[in-house]
Amino acid sequence: MRGSITAPKAGVGHRRARGTAVAVASAALLLPLLGVAPSDSAEQFSSGGLQSAFATAAAEYHVPQSVLLGVSYIQSRWDAHAGAPSVSGGYGPMHLTDARTAIAEAPHHSEGTEDARGDSSRATLLPDTKVPETSQLPTRLKTLTKAAELTDLPAERLRTDAAANVEGGAALLAAAQQDLGEPLSADPADWYGAVARFSGADDSATAATYANDVFDVIRDGERRTTDAGQSVTLAADPGLRPATEQLKRAGLRAVSADGTECPASVSCEWIPAPYEEFGEGDYGNHDLGDRPASQSIKYIVIHDTEGTWDGVLKMVQDPTYVSWNYTLRSTDGHIAQHVKAKDVAWHAGNWDVNARSVGLEHEGFLASPDAWYTEAMYRSSARLVKYLARKYDIPLDRQHVLGHDNVPGPTTSTIPGMHTDPGPYWDWQHYFTLLGHPFHRTAKAGNGLVTVLPDFDENQPVYTGCVTKGQPCAAHGSSEVRLYSQPDETSPLIKDIGLRPKGDDSTIDVNDVGSRVSTGQRYAVAGRDGDWTAIWYLGQKAWFENPRKQPTAVAASGLVATPKAGLTEVPVYGRAYPEKEAYPAGVPVQAVSALPYKLLEGQRYAVGGKVAGEYFYAPTFDTAPHKVVIGTDMYYEIQFGHRVAFVRAADVRVVPSAS
Repeated sequence: MRGSITAPKAGVGHRRARGTAVAVASAALLLPLLGVAPSDSAEQFSSGGLQSAFATAAAEYHVPQSVLLGVSYIQSRWDAHAGAPSVSGGYGPMHLTDARTAIAEAPHHSEGTEDARGDSSRATLLPDTKVPETSQLPTRLKTLTKAAELTDLPAERLRTDAAANVEGGAALLAAAQQDLGEPLSADPADWYGAVARFSGADDSATAATYANDVFDVIRDGERRTTDAGQSVTLAADPGLRPATEQLKRAGLRAVSADGTECPASVSCEWIPAPYEEFGEGDYGNHDLGDRPASQSIKYIVIHDTEGTWDGVLKMVQDPTYVSWNYTLRSTDGHIAQHVKAKDVAWHAGNWDVNARSVGLEHEGFLASPDAWYTEAMYRSSARLVKYLARKYDIPLDRQHVLGHDNVPGPTTSTIPGMHTDPGPYWDWQHYFTLLGHPFHRTAKAGNGLVTVLPDFDENQPVYTGCVTKGQPCAAHGSSEVRLYSQPDETSPLIKDIGLRPKGDDSTIDVNDVGSRVSTGQRYAVAGRDGDWTAIWYLGQKAWFENPRKQPTAVAASGLVATPKAGLTEVPVYGRAYPEKEAYPAGVPVQAVSALPYKLLEGQRYAVGGKVAGEYFYAPTFDTAPHKVVIGTDMYYEIQFGHRVAFVRAADVRVVPSAS
């Protein structure tokens, strides 16, 4: 028999740091294995049946098949990712972790001198940041090694052969059940403790949340075609009630949620970012505020960490670095909160957005198409976002739940340095489905607005630059659709004069957002030509392929902004600041600085909301001189390009899209 399972078997079988010296996010667990090709065994398996692999492994290790399928769904949604590792070194449908194989030093996705605070009233801080040393791997990052011991299968096969990977997961579940002193029961309800332990979580709250998700999937059932074209089904078991008392015997520590602002349905711990003074009156790494009493919170910004959990937590605890409100762990969805919602974290590179938002960092790498985000992390993040949206009355749409790559440059000079995470491989449709707000058609065909909505798995535009500049990235599903100057893929891509002031062409580099739209974003229709649709984008007519049989956008309803009568062009802004008359004595007037774009006569742009001109003056560690300045000028947020922008309400008229 293979290994040490003693049970009888049926048959053996791009934040940019504030320091120019920041070259890496963490040397602890960064993953360089991008664009990994499937092994021969993985290719051979793709023509077989993943469903039968689950059945075989379940019978061999006496694990209920529904438990094995449920765990795998929460780990990977049954995808194999062609043998490539996740951000935390997880492989295959069971997400067996082998971080030692994936460890390497890798650069942060965006390097330079941009200040994530994004406020010119305070000098940019550019310290040296030391690269953390590689730490000893926790158990949750080396489950593949244990699976190899239990099954006597080579580690390489567990990494690349989906059937072997499923067997390894079954062996781990059976071992966890035995360690807990529980029988290898045929009743899924008896496996709650083993599932909780399989999560790899250190604490009981995270483990319980993970196990609850698995049992929710088993109760509800799932059916899906995987990334390898395999059809997998988990039949619903609506009467399932797991024996949750097993969690007490799982040997997990308790984590206090005292002080955290998280829903009860997630595991959350307080790891504070330091508000400390250093140097000659300088300080970091956030500002004390009084939100939402004095300022409204209007946005949630989704980031990826460009580093792994251990290294990123060290960074946010460094007062000379930047900050964000929450970090989410890939392996199990565990959450750490760092900055209270009342305070202002330095995360978006735009002070106006920082002052009105909460920032969530997700363990991941935007340029790694197969360094995939786990289902556990997606679900945990969705729970947190729903909680924040309810608490602060934030609409659940793409105008208020922004990617970091949707945050505008506050001024013309900052546009080229703005970040591009979470990038094209973040599955926005799946994320909003988990939020309870999936994107769908909301108007009759031919209406004046569209919602971008490609099929994530089928939509696989070619990107370059994931590993080597100019070289193609591995094929992968994407949330983004490419834009052309004419209804023809051979025509030039749409240009972004803010990103490339000299008029250079846009590229298909994974970090180039100059000619892209993303799932859930809404744009005003500018024309149609056969299977092509044109939208207004950065002041231009931009075309994307939108075939009727496989659409990449659907009809939408809503409001659009267009220049008022008599105006041939309207300035576009990256921040909504008050008029100069609103500033009291002692607070320097902030320039209402237009970006290099124009909203031209006859053009229309989808409206996301209306906000007052507002500026939070907070240039000092001492909070006494801090002030919130609110003007009478109002702005509309519009979907202007890949990033949102603002226009003065006095310059535009807002009308229904169908008018």
